[in-house]
Amino acid sequence: MGPNALVWLRRDLRCEDHAALYHALRRFKRVYCAFVFDTDILDALPSRQDRRVAFIHAGVLELHQALQQLAARSGAPGGGLIVRHGPAPDCIVQLAQALGVQEVLVNRDYEPQAIERDQRVADALLALGIRFSDYKDQVLLDRNEVLTQQGGPYSVFTPYKRAWLQKLNAFQLTPYPVDRHAHHLAPPPQGEYLPTLSDLGFASTNPQESVLPTGMSGAQQLLRDFVPRMAAYREARDYPGYKGVSYLSVHLRFGTVSIRQLAALAAQQAAQGCAGAQTWLSELAWRDFYFMILWHHPRVVTQSFKPEYDQVQWDDAPDLWQAWCEARTGYPLVDAGMRQLLQTGYMHNRLRMVTASFLTKDLGIDWRRGERFFAQHLNDYDLAANNGGWQWAASTGCDAQPYFRIFNPITQSQRFDPDGKFIRRYLPELAHVPDAHIHFPAAMKPDALAACGLRLGVDYPLPIVEHARARERTLRRFSLQPA
Repeated sequence: MGPNALVWLRRDLRCEDHAALYHALRRFKRVYCAFVFDTDILDALPSRQDRRVAFIHAGVLELHQALQQLAARSGAPGGGLIVRHGPAPDCIVQLAQALGVQEVLVNRDYEPQAIERDQRVADALLALGIRFSDYKDQVLLDRNEVLTQQGGPYSVFTPYKRAWLQKLNAFQLTPYPVDRHAHHLAPPPQGEYLPTLSDLGFASTNPQESVLPTGMSGAQQLLRDFVPRMAAYREARDYPGYKGVSYLSVHLRFGTVSIRQLAALAAQQAAQGCAGAQTWLSELAWRDFYFMILWHHPRVVTQSFKPEYDQVQWDDAPDLWQAWCEARTGYPLVDAGMRQLLQTGYMHNRLRMVTASFLTKDLGIDWRRGERFFAQHLNDYDLAANNGGWQWAASTGCDAQPYFRIFNPITQSQRFDPDGKFIRRYLPELAHVPDAHIHFPAAMKPDALAACGLRLGVDYPLPIVEHARARERTLRRFSLQPA
């Protein structure tokens, strides 16, 4: 057993069922834990009031306390988190050298920039005689674990899921027993302190914007709430006006919950015939699928998965783009979804598909612009899933909807928000519009508009495009003919 190791936490802000932490504790006598508020990332954010930074900060504070408690329960004198603020590669290399560790252990990341960052850190550590190792933790099956019979990566989800389910076994769903070795946790050096949000140059967000529970305890709170609703998930998940989903995506994004815990729960109930659990497990498979795609095809960050669709001629349309960004399209379900995003940092998955389809298929605007907008605003922004979802909606990606299948924002609204409950929540100016017209007020006659006190073009915008005509333009656009 070696003397000292450092676990560098990134998007894995928990001390339970944690791969890198388990391996470090099992192999080393003293294990330090560190998190870096990476200025290479933070300095690029457009606002000093960012919900994600606040979420991470709250998770870091709770993790520090949890590590202290874990050490105390095991009889260790230490525990706790070392926190740095600066360029992560520099901070980690300097910290590893100062602590005299023999190895830095991390949980694997799959994004191209993160892979390049980790390679730079590994090279710098190697020059100092310090090892760098990474472990699978944020997905169930990664990289080359699920391949076709020809030995290549899958490009279509359904056969991937079948192979994924066949390979998913008790070993992948078993939690790492961190507690068993927690007596090897080392205390942070004397003089360490946890920076406040203000120390990081950020301000607190408006607590009324979101009531999202934070940290490991927040993840478990949400999971306890979801378990009794899981059986209804298959049907309920598509209705944004109702509590049908788990709301755990941001916790998966930052690792305040273990993917193994969620998948084991889903697999157990799915094996008992629970249709909702089977669907939820399938959604976790989608998550692994998109991570696999990003790792095998990093070009998808800026290019279409299907190269022929890089020839699609997208429109510039600055006025239409601005209307979409500001929830002024005149299509209530689209606008309600965009307001949900802008006000809370969350958007229901059905609405992510609807708003993405509207931007690319109704407005003819490049999916990459929408992907970047979501990256700026989503609390749970994850490059792999966000890129995969946008390319699916734009019909440029793997397993994409065929380009001739174009979401109709009105029929989507009628089907998935039939009584307008969600629309009225985020568009109170439409509160008095009757159910028959809530999905498309522009079709109302003047006397009906007057009866509910709605002035189109004043209280609520007129539609910025006509869906039927936009659909025809999209068909020409994707047939690579002049639109």
